[in-house]
Amino acid sequence: MTPAPVWTRQALPSMLDDLRMLVELESPSSDKQLLDGALDAIFRWAVDRAGEPDEFTRHDGGQYGDVLELTYQGTAPGFVLLVGHYDTVWPVGTLADWPWQITDGVISAPGVFDMKTGLVQAVWAVRGLRELGLPHPTVRLLFNGDEEIGSPASRARIEAASAGALASLVFEGAIDGAVKTSRKGVGIFQVSVTGIEAHAGLDPTAGASAIHAMADLITQIAALGAPSLGTTVNVGLVSGGTGTNVTAGQATCGIDVRVSDPAEMARVDAALTSLRAPDPRVSVTLSGEWNRPPMTPNPASQDLYARTYKVAIEHGWDLREAGVGGASDANFISALGRPVLDGLGPVGAGSHSRGEHAIIEYIPERTALTIGLIAGFAS
Repeated sequence: MTPAPVWTRQALPSMLDDLRMLVELESPSSDKQLLDGALDAIFRWAVDRAGEPDEFTRHDGGQYGDVLELTYQGTAPGFVLLVGHYDTVWPVGTLADWPWQITDGVISAPGVFDMKTGLVQAVWAVRGLRELGLPHPTVRLLFNGDEEIGSPASRARIEAASAGALASLVFEGAIDGAVKTSRKGVGIFQVSVTGIEAHAGLDPTAGASAIHAMADLITQIAALGAPSLGTTVNVGLVSGGTGTNVTAGQATCGIDVRVSDPAEMARVDAALTSLRAPDPRVSVTLSGEWNRPPMTPNPASQDLYARTYKVAIEHGWDLREAGVGGASDANFISALGRPVLDGLGPVGAGSHSRGEHAIIEYIPERTALTIGLIAGFAS
């Protein structure tokens, strides 16, 4: 057992100050200028709190948020990777009518749960290891700014950074206090239908309606769901046509697919590729891809959860595991068979909603858990 719980409770006021600072750095995934400014501030803050890193690299994200890697040399062999994202789903200006507020020990603010509290916990865990003088392996921090849109620029960086790690710890929020040991894979697809326009009243048989065809296709698409296998299919966007008196020449739909079983990806791919409209005059085009593979428990990750559970029990804390339908950057690491644990961030709820919140009392506990877990690799 480490002295970390006492230390993190004493550090809580400063951690909350840091968290408010990060929350008030608006960083929507779509605003490159704000993302760059936020990462500048995050770098300065991390160095101030954890000290000068032994190595650091800022990878250009192009049109997306840059990726920051900071390495703090340890006193024991190997390294542990800590992963977090600084982008949020909230557009600039959200803070104007939803400012930081604390009520009965609960923080409500955009991005506080997903996932700026996690960033604070990760950096303070590094500080705790160093300030308490605990033996520990090298720690690498990786912060990316495109997770909410699928990590198009940072995926390769995350996969490379996790190679050879003793563990990769992802600081997304917990689910009802539980860490996340499995997540669904996600596919985002679009079906586009092209028909033949005609006047709906004067020449009703001359046209071939893209919208009528789409209605039939949506029924076929929805039927691909297999809840017993953990596969869900949602057509969440539909558009098409130019007027009520025009046989529609165009229609599109956007599809979200979630799978627990990697084999389901091939089944869904085959079914979507074979979609055909009932009217042979109507053509169907499929676009999109699998954004993230499923995060399924592998032996290395199961061992990592067992190790984390042991640290929690030693301190008198309960630590459950859970599977969730959402995806994160942990999916990429898990798919490579590497040890990864997610949900080490705050206890709270409400991601992507105005109910987003983090519970203050758990912030020191989760930070101390991380310190104990990392220090445990030294023994």
